[in-house]
Amino acid sequence: MTNHASRREFLRNLGIGAVALPFALNLTSLGFANTATRRQRLVVMFSPNGVIPDAFWPDEEGETFAFKEILQPLEAFKNRTLMLHGVCDKVRGDGDNHMRGIGCLLTGTELFPGNIQGGADTPAGWSKGISIDQELKNLLQANSATRTRFGSLEFGVMVPDRADTWTRMSYAGPNKPLAPIDDPYQMFSKLYGRMKDQESLRSILDDLQEDLATVRKLVSADDRQLLEEHTTFVRELEQEISSGAGTTAEIGHKVPRLEPDVKQENDNIPRISKLQIELMVSSFTADFARIATLQYTNSVGNAQMHWLGIDEGHHHLSHEPDKNEDARSKLTRINHWYCEQLAYLARRLAETPEPGASGSLLDNTLIVWTNELGKGNSHTLDNIPFVLVGGGLDFRMGRSLKFPNVPHNRLLLSLAHGMGHHIDKFGNPDFCGDGPLTGLA
Repeated sequence: MTNHASRREFLRNLGIGAVALPFALNLTSLGFANTATRRQRLVVMFSPNGVIPDAFWPDEEGETFAFKEILQPLEAFKNRTLMLHGVCDKVRGDGDNHMRGIGCLLTGTELFPGNIQGGADTPAGWSKGISIDQELKNLLQANSATRTRFGSLEFGVMVPDRADTWTRMSYAGPNKPLAPIDDPYQMFSKLYGRMKDQESLRSILDDLQEDLATVRKLVSADDRQLLEEHTTFVRELEQEISSGAGTTAEIGHKVPRLEPDVKQENDNIPRISKLQIELMVSSFTADFARIATLQYTNSVGNAQMHWLGIDEGHHHLSHEPDKNEDARSKLTRINHWYCEQLAYLARRLAETPEPGASGSLLDNTLIVWTNELGKGNSHTLDNIPFVLVGGGLDFRMGRSLKFPNVPHNRLLLSLAHGMGHHIDKFGNPDFCGDGPLTGLA
């Protein structure tokens, strides 16, 4: 059983509907789970507008370092964190730094000429190359031992409802941007079934009880427990989405019913973030994908983080001069909040056992948190924030590393090599001559 067609045929022979397939794919007792090869995963998390460097980068280098204020939420994962100072986006050409910052971030190559005008620089279009997440997705999908249902999943949180260079970081190829899904309803439907609309939402599990009962009789005790955990999660998430509300105690404000345009509700960002993270963790448990991105807003994102007591837009604040201490304090709190989302994702992965193997999901997942700029008010592409958390690519973690102004293409090569993809160039080959970054393993 190496493909979806044969799996569906097997289920039909048991009298089980194909809609039960997502719940059975991860059960080793039925021979569906990919257990022969370690499940290496890569997650790229993006937040915009640069950081406050002296509140972000550790002063120290090596294994003995202290987290600055922005990164303090990662304290519990210090020995599983790797910070890479001095990694720079050297790609130039068309577009302004916000456009190149996100459009070249994962592709490592220039933007096409185009008619999207940014800043004071030349207009530009989409990227000229595939992004590293999609390169690795294609690698995994080409092998039956690592192939998954979706290959990759692109999650978003309040990404603007428009298609332009500022809103896309993943590319299936040259001129082929991929839109993140920032509506949890849509992502839930993609993962677990079709739903006509939120008004007529009904439990897909209600239709599955007989099939699931049949599956339970065929699998081991461990798989029965896994199946129960997975279906319980789906049931709870359905109830949460149906009610469309969280408690004030949980997130600090009343969340309205999550309508399809929830991504445009600025004050829903904390709730959407949590839902998307939970869906990502669930998708990994089910082995739906091993590559994922999580994009918060967009390059030049201007979210107003009222839940932090900040009324100004993020991008607006990022343009304030260094001497504006109030703006620096608010920007530090904003990036601290983004780091809290990273820490929450890491915690959920760490506390979730790896199905069919020892350890946790985090042991086999590397999260890369990054940005389109090094610093907002200078629009620099030097010292792009790259913070790595987890054990998925077997890098030596628990360190603060400082590199001498190296191209970020070398980091993209390192990610590829960490996944067993030993390519010698990625993106613009002019920035790949020294190969992957040294000292990561």
